[in-house]
Amino acid sequence: MDHPIGAPSPPRAWAEIDLSALRHNLEVAREISSCAVMAVVKAGAYGHELETVARTLAQADVAFFGVANVGEARRIADAGVTTRIYLLGATWADERAEIVARGWTPCLSSLDEARDFDQLAQAANVRLKVHLAVDTGMGRGGFVADDLPHQMPQLEALDGIEIEGLGSHLPSADEDETFTREQFTRFTNLAQALGGRDRFKWIHLSNSAGLLGYPSSPCNLVRPGLMLYGISPLPKFQDKLKNVMSLKSRVTLIRELPAGHGVSYGRTFITQRPTRVATIGIGYGDGYPRHLSGQGAEVWIKGHRHPLLGRVTMDQIMIDVTDHADIEVGDEVEVFGPHLRVDEVAAKAGTIAWEILTGITPRVVRVHHTE
Repeated sequence: MDHPIGAPSPPRAWAEIDLSALRHNLEVAREISSCAVMAVVKAGAYGHELETVARTLAQADVAFFGVANVGEARRIADAGVTTRIYLLGATWADERAEIVARGWTPCLSSLDEARDFDQLAQAANVRLKVHLAVDTGMGRGGFVADDLPHQMPQLEALDGIEIEGLGSHLPSADEDETFTREQFTRFTNLAQALGGRDRFKWIHLSNSAGLLGYPSSPCNLVRPGLMLYGISPLPKFQDKLKNVMSLKSRVTLIRELPAGHGVSYGRTFITQRPTRVATIGIGYGDGYPRHLSGQGAEVWIKGHRHPLLGRVTMDQIMIDVTDHADIEVGDEVEVFGPHLRVDEVAAKAGTIAWEILTGITPRVVRVHHTE
């Protein structure tokens, strides 16, 4: 087929994102936890494209969107989404006037933050809803658990803020059951000592692993992230979730190499037999990890797994297709998806699924569909 000069080329690497699977996974979170949901959509909705995911989940009546920073909050708001926005981490002083003006909900970790928001809210003649973050073991932010009861009178004296919620975070719910159960107990005792549901509209602790593996009491709000995108941090729950992102590419070239021929940089792989090598149009410049080199990684083509040969390069990888003569230039390649889950790819790269998903680069076209 002739293509006119300047016509767009089809993508060599793209991510197919199943929005119906995203909605299914949200309902799993609701069913298991029996709680309202704060959908965590930071880092571009874990690489799934922030605005589209936010619009989709807003239609499903989530209580909040959890974001990492003001820039992500702006993108959601500017996309016309009216769901409440919750800032999961600390904010810069220069950002707080906008937070007050837009009515976003910050989590507070210190009296200094609270006093600053109080002054800004009073100057704007509003009362800003805030949540208190409490550190029950994560060590990343929040009021130290033993200190918060003594600081509550000072916090409650601030007229410009309404302390609407109390939250904490689980550092080891997918690794350390003993510590996590102790953390739930610590958080429950603190929440009750501070007044519990009579005092706070929202009480929240559980991330994906927490809501899947542990009772949500005393919480009425959960914060799923990874599980919304189809990956369970606790393997026994994987069958309940549907795959959302499939990372794909195409065969761009097929060559016959003799025995003793090197493949890719450094010649770390040498063919041991005449080998049919398919070049695939994806590499670490697209977010396919270079650390998969030499780790037994595979891709899926025409119903079969095929091994990666040699090192991952910036734009291309090479695959052994010797035993499948039906593979041709242009064939679709699943890099990860329903046949090769992203957590398997992550394990072979020596990392975690969160990093793989959020590392898919902008040149990978996102293609969203609802069926």
